[in-house]
Amino acid sequence: MQYLHKNALGQFPIDKVMEIENACHSHPWSEKTLISCIGGRYFNMCRDSEQGLVGYFIAERAGPDYTLMNICVHPNSQGQGIATELMQALITWCRDEQAENLFLEVRASNTPAIALYEKVGLNVMGRRNNYYPTQTGKEDAILMGLQFTE
Repeated sequence: MQYLHKNALGQFPIDKVMEIENACHSHPWSEKTLISCIGGRYFNMCRDSEQGLVGYFIAERAGPDYTLMNICVHPNSQGQGIATELMQALITWCRDEQAENLFLEVRASNTPAIALYEKVGLNVMGRRNNYYPTQTGKEDAILMGLQFTE
């Protein structure tokens, strides 16, 4: 069985959350940053199975706009549609809360993530030059968004 849970990320052991975070990102969030984004103006959704936590997103609400801050699926669980499921749940959440827009930034080199975001309806809105750190300097961020109101 597989389950989605709203605002349950804090119920999983932080070392398990950090294991996924570290496995998914070349420059992962620190434990302190991750913990600071659980609660308050942030919200999350977790995906688990009998094996435990397999994925999550963290998003933020600022007025009528929502921003996806982080999304991770454990490498052993990738390719099973979990990221799509999480993104669709986020979009549903935004619609239920009458959001005007959903925004995110993604590394320009992360073509699988860009394809996922386009698949669920987000559009490229712009670019931030030299935004993300890399092993050898910086890389651009692609700004993407989905407008819920017209």
